[in-house]
Amino acid sequence: MTPEQQHFLDQYLQTLTPNEREQIPQITAEHFCADEYNANECARLIDIGQKRASCSLKQAYDIEQEALPVVGRITLVLDWEQKPVCIVKLTEVSFSAFDQVTREFAESEGEGDGTYEWWREAHINFFTKYAASIDAEFNEQSELVLERFEKVFPV
Repeated sequence: MTPEQQHFLDQYLQTLTPNEREQIPQITAEHFCADEYNANECARLIDIGQKRASCSLKQAYDIEQEALPVVGRITLVLDWEQKPVCIVKLTEVSFSAFDQVTREFAESEGEGDGTYEWWREAHINFFTKYAASIDAEFNEQSELVLERFEKVFPV
C-alpha cells in the first residue's frame, strides 16, 4: 500500500472503535475492472453509490491461489492511477453460475445503461477474454463470486 493509500485508510480506521477495527477480517486496496476507462468509471460509480455489487470468475481465485472474499472485508477503491477514491465494506458473498445471476444483482452492479441485458453482454465479453488470459475457460455455467458492498468512507 502506498503512503497516500495508507493515509486514506487510516482516516477511515480512526472513525472506528478498537473493537470494530479488530473485527475487520481482510483489508484490500484495488481498482475494479481491467482497463483505465472502466477502472475510473467503476470507482466513480461506487463513490456516488450507484455501483453496489461486483462479480468475478471463481476459477481465477483457484488458479491464482487467492483467498475468497469474506463478509466484513474493507476495500480501498482505487482509480487506475492507484489513487484512493473511497472505501467499501463487503456485506454479502455468494456464488452463482453465470446464467443464474439475477436481474436484480446485475442491475446493482450499476454499470452501462443499468440493464440486465447490458450487464450480460458486457460480462460475457469480459469473462471470455479474462479467462483466456489466465488459461481458464468461461461458459454460461461458469461459477461466479458475487459480492455486495456498501460505501463507508467518505460518508
